Amino acid sequence: MNAAVKGTPKEPGSGDARKDRWSAHRAARRTEFVRAALRVLEQQGPDVTMDAVAAEAGVTKPVLYRYFADKTALVAALGEYGTEMLFDRLMPAIAADLPALSRVRGAVGAYFEVVGENPNLYWLIARHTAGEVPLESDPFQRNKELIADALTALFGDYLRHYGLDSGGAEPWAHGITGLVQSTAEWWLHRRSMSRVHVVEYTTRLIYAALAGVLPERVLDEELELGSSRFAQSVQDSHRANHAHNPPEGTRPAPSLKLVSGE
Repeated sequence: MNAAVKGTPKEPGSGDARKDRWSAHRAARRTEFVRAALRVLEQQGPDVTMDAVAAEAGVTKPVLYRYFADKTALVAALGEYGTEMLFDRLMPAIAADLPALSRVRGAVGAYFEVVGENPNLYWLIARHTAGEVPLESDPFQRNKELIADALTALFGDYLRHYGLDSGGAEPWAHGITGLVQSTAEWWLHRRSMSRVHVVEYTTRLIYAALAGVLPERVLDEELELGSSRFAQSVQDSHRANHAHNPPEGTRPAPSLKLVSGE
């Protein structure tokens, strides 16, 4: 695991110094256990046990259970870590000051980079949360919705700017999000081609699809979207992600000047 766990975002003080110290201590301990779980993932694969995490952290299992009620709670914390890492790379790629094809390639590449570097984390979350947690608590579902929301806003901004029907923005965004996730899972299973090649093939398909439904001028002209619905969507995604208290820290706000076309 290449990314470092930076600790939870600082919360406002409660006015009770003892309570604040305990909250800070508890947050720090949870971060230590998440780090330990990440090390176990690297060493042993996605079949992580609470016993292994406790041993790696140098504590007994009852101590670990004081901070995570069960394995589902620990996996949820790991899911927040994965979400933070993904959005650190994905949102700046989507919002980059680049032509459309380069921006699509950057976003697809960022997704494949994260899952390719952290396959054990990906499969742990995928297998443990499937059918076992409510949809609103499922990090996979939440990530898909946040990404699709950002893409919906981006497509909608372009379409409305040119006076075009924006009704397709949402289904297109969800279709592209599902395409990338499904292709990434196939690639993780098969590894029959390099990451560079699968990213390029996926990028070409997405760009060809966009070129088929969007007028050429929408893809070829520069469009400033700094105060757009897309910009607001990125900010909303940032807040929604941190509302779940991820252990990775705070993402920098990306540049929001978007250039379409190549």
